[in-house]
Amino acid sequence: MATTTKKDLIERVATETELSRADVRRAVQSFLDHVIGELARGNRLEFRDFGVFEIRERAGRVAQNPKTLERVAVPPRKSVRFKVGRLMQQSLDDGTVVLTRSNRDDE
Repeated sequence: MATTTKKDLIERVATETELSRADVRRAVQSFLDHVIGELARGNRLEFRDFGVFEIRERAGRVAQNPKTLERVAVPPRKSVRFKVGRLMQQSLDDGTVVLTRSNRDDE
């Protein structure tokens, strides 16, 4: 399985849209900054057919250090949960790439 980086995505979008890499980079970074900001404010982000990002509170617990067997208190913390949307799940199940509405307009 290969890893795709933000740089790879920026390159692909720039090529596909014929926009400059700098413009695409600014747009992608702005989008990511806004996603982080909304989650930090405790908001749920829903992208239809793609998925939902939401904050979950993980309860505090007592864990054990495997090396020393010492009991350690783990404080409660927040984590991000992602629930897969319909089209993404379909793509994962079928192994197909689903065209977005903006891509279908070109056909």
